[in-house]
Amino acid sequence: MTSSPAPPPVRSAAPPHHRPLRRLTARGRDETHRGVSSLELFFDLCFIVAMAQTGAQLVHAMVEGHAGEGIIDYVTVFFALWWAWMNFTWFASAYDNDDVLYRIVTLIQIAGVLVLTAGVSQVFEEHAYLVVVLGYVIMRLAMTAQWLRVARSARGPERTMALRYAVGLCQIGWLGLLALPEAGRPWVFLVMALLEMGVPLYAERAHPTPWHPRHIAERYGLLTLIVLGETIAAATVAVKSGLDEHEALGEVLPIAAGGLLIIFAAWWVYFAVPIHGHLRSSRQSFLWGYGHYLIFVSGAAIGAGLEVAVEQAVGKAHLSALAASAAVTLPTALFLLMVWALHSRFYKVGIAQQSVLPATALLVAVCTFLGRWAVLAAGLVSALAVAAGVTLTALATIPERGKGEEGTAVAVP
Repeated sequence: MTSSPAPPPVRSAAPPHHRPLRRLTARGRDETHRGVSSLELFFDLCFIVAMAQTGAQLVHAMVEGHAGEGIIDYVTVFFALWWAWMNFTWFASAYDNDDVLYRIVTLIQIAGVLVLTAGVSQVFEEHAYLVVVLGYVIMRLAMTAQWLRVARSARGPERTMALRYAVGLCQIGWLGLLALPEAGRPWVFLVMALLEMGVPLYAERAHPTPWHPRHIAERYGLLTLIVLGETIAAATVAVKSGLDEHEALGEVLPIAAGGLLIIFAAWWVYFAVPIHGHLRSSRQSFLWGYGHYLIFVSGAAIGAGLEVAVEQAVGKAHLSALAASAAVTLPTALFLLMVWALHSRFYKVGIAQQSVLPATALLVAVCTFLGRWAVLAAGLVSALAVAAGVTLTALATIPERGKGEEGTAVAVP
């Protein structure tokens, strides 16, 4: 019996730890077993604290009858958090060398997150952005330092790309928000957000960053899991509070059941397909990565909406049943629609499979008008959508009569 040739060496998932300080050079897209590091997980957990605080302030604003102002503040603060998280995530996927300086700078970014979190309540209650902007600037200056390290180690187009990222972080514009009158801030914020999202498009014209598709997909998936977990935690606290203070089991139980079905369905549809196979070019990845803002913001808003629905059901909210229902159903519909747009539609075959999630999003939005049963109905519709998707996939994988395994239809996740 002849021995098989030795397998080729497998690249390590992390750089070797032989010196405390190393050059910050690009990692390869062909790395095998590239996993999420403990520092990245720690980074995400600190971010979710800020997201939870932002959601809690949204609940307070809506319960007090200030839904319009609360939503604007929520979208603004959430964008700052998401954009800082996204900049770190894509940078780490391409350049994480895990040396001492990289760790320290990342911990400084986490400190900036905590400063930002401390100022969230001031944004919602007083429309004061000083602490939030200070935390954001700390995070962004740390990110600038990382890109300057890359520029120092790189040559040619890669160095140009790194310097474009370092210079194009729009710090001055965000500081300018502090000097503007309150009425003009949303419009300036919109302009600044568009400029921020244009920086990667400009920077990577010189040289694309070598991000890792599986690593990026896992990072986004883990944050989605954390967001959904925080949603369950927020809903659980709301239900417990409603039962403890009012013993309103009949009013709270349909909301709890519907909310749980919604969150279970959200997890199911998001992780139904191996999305890393779609991330083959920078253009595709940019659209996918930017679109996740709506997935994250709507996923987190579902938890806030469930809290609002419970508060309204027990008589503690200054808003109508229709508005309370919409606080759950509309974020749910947006989440389902965006998952279809960014994930599912690339793997579905035929109009029946393609129509499941868009039709579900529409039906969930219609559930808004069902009064106290709106959340439960939305949960049932979401669960039925999962069942329909699984059934259609199973039917697509049944071999055609008279054919062997080679005639088996392609399975669609």
